[in-house]
Amino acid sequence: MNVAVSHGADFFGEDRHPLKVLTALAGYAEGCLTHAERGPLVQLLKNPGESETMPPAQAAEYAQLLLKLARHRFVKASAAGHARALADAAARAAADGEPWQWRIEAA
Repeated sequence: MNVAVSHGADFFGEDRHPLKVLTALAGYAEGCLTHAERGPLVQLLKNPGESETMPPAQAAEYAQLLLKLARHRFVKASAAGHARALADAAARAAADGEPWQWRIEAA
């Protein structure tokens, strides 16, 4: 299964990430971010639901956390690449004033 994420106002732009990579990122977040920071991010990564739409301000917050996670020295390069891509998509959506959208797709 994959998670497709939007790029904000770029209606045709979507990234796809394997669901198991998001679960791995949640594990890294639990170990690399403070308790206060990681709560909502871990919840989203562990349980993205069928689909999710978040407002631009919330997407901007997630972008910062995902970027911080991607830069952490204990996060493996492949997982860091996915975290950077997710952070970029969230930041683009926030910058465009558009909601950031996720949805689960069957592989």
